[in-house]
Amino acid sequence: MIEGRTELRVRYAETDMMGIVYHAHYLAWFEVGRTELLRQYGLPYRELEDAGYRLPVIEVQARYLRPAQYDDVVTIVSRMEELPSVRVRLDYEVYARGEKLVTGHTLHAFINRQGEPVRPPAVFVDQMRRLFAPPAS
Repeated sequence: MIEGRTELRVRYAETDMMGIVYHAHYLAWFEVGRTELLRQYGLPYRELEDAGYRLPVIEVQARYLRPAQYDDVVTIVSRMEELPSVRVRLDYEVYARGEKLVTGHTLHAFINRQGEPVRPPAVFVDQMRRLFAPPAS
C-alpha cells in the first residue's frame, strides 16, 4: 500500500448558500490528493502527460458523512491499496476538525493522446512494482 496526505484550506468560493462545501468540490480534492500522491512517489502527472499518457477517471464514488465549512483545513488521505495493473484504483478519506467527512474512490485507465486505451508506461509499472515489493528480509 502507498499513502499520501495533502492539506488545503476551504475557500469561500467552494461553499454553497448553506455555508458548507458544495459536493462536487470533494471530487476536485480527490484529484489534488491523487496528483500529489503520484508526485510524492516519483511519478508527477505532468511527466506522464508529457510522455503521451492520460489517466482519466472512469469511475468515481463518494460517501458524504459530514460537511466541510469555509476556512476549515482539510486533510485528503489518498492511497493505493494494491499494485495497479491496467486500471488504477485510489481510495480517499477527507478529514477536518478531527472528523472523517468523506470517503470515496476513483478508478482510472491509461489512454494515449488520441483517447485510445493503452497499457501503462514502463516507468509507471516499474515504480509501482518497487513501491509494492515486499520488504527485503
